[in-house]
Amino acid sequence: MPRLPYFDPTDAPESVANVLSRTPLTLLRMVAHAESAFEDWLALSNSLLTVLELDPALRELAILQVAHLERSQYEWVQHVAIGQALGVSAAQIAALERDDDYGANFAEDEAAVLRLAREFILDGAASEQIVAEVAERIGVRGVIELLIVLGHYIAIARFIASTGLEPQTPILEHGPIPGITT
Repeated sequence: MPRLPYFDPTDAPESVANVLSRTPLTLLRMVAHAESAFEDWLALSNSLLTVLELDPALRELAILQVAHLERSQYEWVQHVAIGQALGVSAAQIAALERDDDYGANFAEDEAAVLRLAREFILDGAASEQIVAEVAERIGVRGVIELLIVLGHYIAIARFIASTGLEPQTPILEHGPIPGITT
């Protein structure tokens, strides 16, 4: 049960009401309370899912690492579906659940990204060594985009936990998400 009421779009600007009418995500119905920041936040969130140079499957593995380590079942449910649509395997998902992000289920680039994500999430920063290793693999831009994704999804996980949002049916079951091919 959410700790705060959902945003009531009846008095919202048309642009906010339109977004909320097109998606069943309760996360958006909570974030919409911040009316002055909502559309910019949504634009950032959408750009992280649609326009980054970072490989989408690597992005989803990193988000799943956040969801797992932050114990965000809401994020986990949504991003397992998105990850699978982008080629993340059931074996990789199971390995993340077991904290086995070094195992044979991951290619070297994937394992390096997951190690960076683990350090960033649990230690508050990724080490110089892992940043350099991942930069060699996916480039400086890839590391920067990865760090932005990690920070954004940690914030979302903590927002979800603080507002008491419960997991819901994956949004992909309601139709395609623009920019994400399934």
